[in-house]
Amino acid sequence: MANTPVSKQRSIKGNKLNCTVCKNDTFWERETLMNTKALTFFKLDWLNKKAQNYICDNCGHVLWFMHK
Repeated sequence: MANTPVSKQRSIKGNKLNCTVCKNDTFWERETLMNTKALTFFKLDWLNKKAQNYICDNCGHVLWFMHK
């Protein structure tokens, strides 16, 4: 059984997210690697930094946040 993304209200540092395009307030999330040419060349993509993405459930606009 595949993992189905869950759309729900999200917040960053206590601030509720709203889509900057359509003002919707529900998002599903995914994690993305921030690939660099050098690490990809050496096949070390797993060393790249990660970003958290929140995708608007209404219009599909993607918000990106860097992991620390």
